[in-house]
Amino acid sequence: MSVLDARALGRATLARQLLLDRADAPVLDTVAHLGGLQAQEPQEPFVGLWSRLRGFQPVALCDLLTGRRVVRTHLMRRTVHLVTAEDALAWRPRHDAMLRGRVLGTYRRELEGVDLAELAAAGRAVMSDGEPRSMGDLARALADRWPEPGPRALGEMLVAALIPMVQLPPRGLWRTRAGVRNAPFTAWLGRDADPPAPPGTDPVGETLVRRYLAAFGPAASADLRAWCGLAGLPAAVAAVRGELVAFRDERGRELLDLPEAPRPDPGTPAPVRFLPAFDNVILGYQDRSRIIDDEHRGLSVTGARVVLVDGRVSATWAVEDGAVSVAPLRRLSRADRAEVAEEGRALAAFLSDGDGDRFRVGAAPP
Repeated sequence: MSVLDARALGRATLARQLLLDRADAPVLDTVAHLGGLQAQEPQEPFVGLWSRLRGFQPVALCDLLTGRRVVRTHLMRRTVHLVTAEDALAWRPRHDAMLRGRVLGTYRRELEGVDLAELAAAGRAVMSDGEPRSMGDLARALADRWPEPGPRALGEMLVAALIPMVQLPPRGLWRTRAGVRNAPFTAWLGRDADPPAPPGTDPVGETLVRRYLAAFGPAASADLRAWCGLAGLPAAVAAVRGELVAFRDERGRELLDLPEAPRPDPGTPAPVRFLPAFDNVILGYQDRSRIIDDEHRGLSVTGARVVLVDGRVSATWAVEDGAVSVAPLRRLSRADRAEVAEEGRALAAFLSDGDGDRFRVGAAPP
């Protein structure tokens, strides 16, 4: 069984994530290929798509959101993701138990004794008037019936777990600040999520395995679990194993992959790329060493925006006083700094809709 080192895995990841070379692909197809984009910070997916697509225009994503072909919803790991409407409808039932479990993990004491089926039915009844509501508004509508848990626990359980919901535009539109208004799938997409699979079958789980490997492979089962938050996928992995090829990483873990998926030569040059907060390419793995050093792993969960240099996290970036400002995590060569500056100015122009390209880079740490 071939052993793939961190550089080989990193290049494969960059290729799958469209970060080795920007793609000429429709936005809808890209969101589907990536298995969605992490989107709890509403503006971040625009940067993620800009870094992956040649000539990306924000209006293309806005049109998909207002046209109800892409939605913002709680899904993988109980975080808000930007996914195609088709994937949201198909994947949501497979995530239901995980979503409930994660909310209970936070609010078990507050929700003790609450009949969740009864709560879901009551929440659906309130939402049946077709009016979008914030999480707080929905919880307050039921507070007389369930006063003990408090609005936060009730709202989280209803919106993130019990009722498949969409966060409606203008939330998530380009350069727009808007609060969260939720509507059920049935109201926004015209139908509810697909019914659960018959007992003993897991077609959605098998699809998730294939789709994950297409966008993130080669990867271990633990990486798949870290991406989606689902613990019960061993049967799905076993069901599709005959379609897959296997490798090992330098730690000895078995890595699975699709046979025809790209695995570039480790020496393939990797361009500088600016990534948004909570980008897929970092959060999609349990072992993130293929792209980020252990000493910087904490950046992946604090919402830091990072810069890839030679395929690895080498700096953070932010917008300060209208300029893209880069803080290196290590010493960068003169050529690296020049490439970071070129890409940073292009990002500044994108973020300002062409009004400017102000950029600065700080000194490397000692």
